[in-house]
Amino acid sequence: MKKNTRRSAIVVCAAASALGLAVGPSSAVPSTVWTVTPSPAAFKATNVGNIVLTATIPMTCTVSGAEGTMNSATGNPGDVADITTMTFGSSASPCTSVLGNVTTTSVVPWDVIAVDYNASTGVTKGHIGNVKAQVTAGACKFTVVGKASATYTNSTGVLAVSSVVGDLSVSSSPAPVNCGSVVTTATKPTFKGNYAVKVKSTNAIPTIVGSNP
Repeated sequence: MKKNTRRSAIVVCAAASALGLAVGPSSAVPSTVWTVTPSPAAFKATNVGNIVLTATIPMTCTVSGAEGTMNSATGNPGDVADITTMTFGSSASPCTSVLGNVTTTSVVPWDVIAVDYNASTGVTKGHIGNVKAQVTAGACKFTVVGKASATYTNSTGVLAVSSVVGDLSVSSSPAPVNCGSVVTTATKPTFKGNYAVKVKSTNAIPTIVGSNP
């Protein structure tokens, strides 16, 4: 009986140790101080490759850009930049879809929100928040709201937007118009594309560093 008790105790301890090792790395304290360089500063972002908004059907933009201001921040999540201008397409290069040309009017400001920083890669994970855009594709009109998951890489200055299903939704106020069953309030849009970020009027790449002093 004593032998079985000792064996059980050893098994329990080993399991506890293994569990401690498993949960240890994921319980790291998240960054609460976000150092943006330069700060404060104006920035400009230009698409690298196509930008695609999908709401049942893909809507592709070959031209897209953003402007705003960036600042260091404290807290988690941290608001490290405000997007005050967000454009999709142009008169010369409109966004397109199977329903026809697409016009998107962004209701700004949008926010760049930092949540996690990897010091070894220089990559910040977070999302674009407070997203609201009025979309017209042919006769179909609808409004997209929510957020879009994103990462920012210091070495390249690329803001990679890659929302997942559930980040964005189609607003019920106003409800979609002339969209039939193609776009409804049950539709879960996605927003994907890369943007090269520079300090405005320069070629300097801004950086974001998260820490917890």
